[in-house]
Order: sequence, then C-alpha cells, then structure tokens
Amino acid sequence: MHLRTISMEYIDLTSEAAVSETENVLKILEDSPEFKGKEAEQASFKQEMKGFRMLFNRFITTRTQKLDWSKIKPPSGDTIIPFDKLPKVDKEHIKKLASKLCILKLNGGLGTTMGCVGPKSVIEVTDGQNFLDLTIKQIKFLNKEYECQVPLILMNSFNTHEDTLNVVQKYKFNKVDVLTFNQSRYPRVWKETLAPVTQSPSSRLDDWYPPGHGDLYASISNSGILQKLIDQGKEYLFVSNVDNLGATVDWQILAHMEQSGAEYIMEVTDKTRSDVKGGTLIEYEGKVKLLEIAQVPASKVEEFKSIKKFKIFNTNNMWVSLSAIKRVVENNELSEMAVIRNDKSLDGKPIIQLETAAGAAIEFFKKSHGINVPRSRFLPVKSTSDLFLIQSDLYEVKNGCLIMNPKRPFPGPPVIKLGNEFRKVNDYNNRINGIPNIIELDQLTIAGDVVIGTDVTLKGTVIVVANHGSHIDIPPGSILENKVVTGNLRICLLYTSPSPRDS
Repeated sequence: MHLRTISMEYIDLTSEAAVSETENVLKILEDSPEFKGKEAEQASFKQEMKGFRMLFNRFITTRTQKLDWSKIKPPSGDTIIPFDKLPKVDKEHIKKLASKLCILKLNGGLGTTMGCVGPKSVIEVTDGQNFLDLTIKQIKFLNKEYECQVPLILMNSFNTHEDTLNVVQKYKFNKVDVLTFNQSRYPRVWKETLAPVTQSPSSRLDDWYPPGHGDLYASISNSGILQKLIDQGKEYLFVSNVDNLGATVDWQILAHMEQSGAEYIMEVTDKTRSDVKGGTLIEYEGKVKLLEIAQVPASKVEEFKSIKKFKIFNTNNMWVSLSAIKRVVENNELSEMAVIRNDKSLDGKPIIQLETAAGAAIEFFKKSHGINVPRSRFLPVKSTSDLFLIQSDLYEVKNGCLIMNPKRPFPGPPVIKLGNEFRKVNDYNNRINGIPNIIELDQLTIAGDVVIGTDVTLKGTVIVVANHGSHIDIPPGSILENKVVTGNLRICLLYTSPSPRDS
C-alpha cells in the first residue's frame, strides 16, 4: 500500500511537470515572431494548439485509468439494427433526403504503404480511375438522378492538402461542389519527457502529425464549412474513408436516421478472422462506446479478437447530424473522447502521437446506434492484395460504384494474399501483366519471384510460391484450379487439372 501511494504521488508530480513544460513550449510557439504580420495564420495556429492542449491534458489525466473489463458487454439488440429490417424508400422521399445530404471523405492518408507518392486517393484503382474519380462519378449521378446538389467535402491532412487542391481542379466542370479543409496539425511529444518535439511553428513536417479522424468534428467547425452547410439547408453528413469503395450513399440508412431521430449512426458489419483488430461497439456503464484494440489490456487482446464475443466491427462509415456536430463542438461535449496513444520513433528516439477516432464520438450524440450492414459496404483498398481484387473481373463499375459480378457463384469475395514482392504498386504492375479471371476463386496466395501472364484463370484454392532463388512464370492463357505451384517454373501447361501439388 505504501509503495502504491509513492507511485501515484510520483505520477502526479511528473504529470504536473509535463503539463507545465508543454504549456511553456506552446506559448512560445503561439507567440513566435514568425507570425509577425500574419494575424489570421496565428489565430488559426492558436486554435489548433487549443485542441492539442485539451487532448494532451486529457491524456495526462487518464493515462493511468483502465477500462474495467468485467463491465464491458457486447451491444444489446436495440443498439445494433440489422440492415434488412430497414424500410424501403420511394424516389420522392429520396429526393427530399438528397436535398439535405452532404458527403465527406476522410482524405488525410498517403499512399506510402503501397509505394506511392502523394495522397492515397489519387492511386489508380480501376479502369484508369482513382478513388476521387469514382466518388465524383457517384455524386454526379445522384445529383442528376434526384435533381439535387449533394456536395463533396474532403478532410485533408497537411500531408495531402496541397496535392489534393491541385487534383480537384479537374472536377470543376463536373457539376459537383467540392469543398476542402485541412484537419489539425499537432506536435509529436517525446516519450521520455512528454515535451513537444518541435521548437518552431514552421519546423520540419516530421515534428507534426494529423491527430486521427476524431479531429473531424472540431476541424470542420473551425474551417467554417459546417456553418456554411447548415446555412444551405443541409442536415446530414455521410462520412467514410476515401479508400473504402463500398461506402456509397444508402437511402434506407438515411431514411431510418430521419425516422428514428438519431444524431449519429455507425455502420458495422460481421467480423471475420481478417477483421479481428477492428474497433467494435460495446456497452459500458450504460453507454454505447467504440472500443479500439489500442485500448484493450494486453491480457485481454485475444478475447477482444474473439468472433464469438465481439461479432461486429466498425466500418468507419458514419452518418451524423450537422446541427448535432455544431452543438457538441460549441458545448465542448467531445472533451471526454477516448485518447488513443500511438507509439512511434523519430530520429531513433521514441515519441508519442495522441489521437482520437471519429467513431469514439458515438456516445456523445443522442439516440446513436449501429446498423449491421452487408459486407459489400466495406471494401477498403489498403494493399495491393485489395487492389488485385478490385481490378479483377469480380467487380464492374456502374455510375462510380463497384458492383459484384452476378456470375460469381459464391457469396463474398475470395481471400487474396500477395507477398512482399508485390507490395509496391510499381512491382505489382510489373509482375502482373493482366489481372486473372477469378470469378470461381476461393483463395489465392502468391509469394516470391512470380510473374503472371495475361488471360490467366484461377479457380478454387491456388498457391504459387517461388522459394528463395527460384522464379515462376505463369504464362498467358493458363488455367489453375486447386493447385499448389512451387520451385522453378518457366513453362507450364495452359490447363492444370486439380492435383495436390506441382513442383
């Protein structure tokens, strides 16, 4: 008991020191001579640092607090509504809903994990079109079909803002209003001292970070766009990741939102073994909350991953009332949002980024709940394995939306696992001369020095592994069904009948 008292006193002392040191650094940054004659820029910077102060102080005061795992419960039946229980909507009702709708894409990520430079949203995904191209086509169709003017809002980060502004110029004749704003830029802090890394408002980009998509609510308000949309008579905001090609407007969800009076709806879908790390909705002390894996005690991670206990996960598709966003921001109701600690390194030294998730705001909105949607509404492109799937004959594009090929004999897409040799888009393009026909594919694994020719057909379970020092060519016109191919292979039959193994 005595040891614990000393420990808590020490934590309190170090917390006070950290808050004091951080406050000193922030004041120096805010009063920097760099802002001389730049009052508007200085005011914007102070607004951002106000947000960082709140986040940092919340981290300091809650960092020793732990969730009581015994109080965590899967959401009740009223908390998650099945999609197939939603009422149908006629065209006249859709027109009314469309006139009140805005679409926002979270556009802060770079394409670096796929070896690309610039915003991820400009990576070509299908038929020469990138994520933004497809989104613009979707909205252009909605505006024409329902005689409305649904705007597209892009929340950029400082990493993507300038490039995005250049890219969206090509859409100015598409009859779609495109609005952009930059999310906050917060200073990273040293893990050891908790002091900000930066010493100048204009220091290198690596000293700063975008604080997660939970920053959405404050940033859209600070930008002035929130009030602009409200003044235009808009009421609803559909939010999703820009790389989720399944996140299209669904009028049944919006009609349910209107009918139920919900201020916030989160789309969730059934968890599979590939989604075990995804955040999930829970009930905790009578409230609906989002639980992220970063918040889970190490001893409970496997339980968190359990498909039996936590059956659904957050797709990050969200429907939010604009007037409710205004209220919770102005009343500072989001000040208690859960802080996510993200440990990284900078110059070989450990640092911390403090972030929030947009879904964590669900507990602060009235009548908020989840809708269990079909898996087709969660189609993210996080890797070249995902890209392979999207570019295949499994999907076709209609009005900017991806539709699964009706010839697919099985529900859901196959599992695709491409090795490190395919991780970067350039390598992927060089190794795959034509995306194979995969209508009847269940699972594909490719690893090592492998090249795929044109007009290849894959069926069932196909595994192609070139061990170290080996090379495998799958020539044009090949058909592989339930095959395991290993070793060196420069020539193979055009059709390989099912057998346990080729080598």
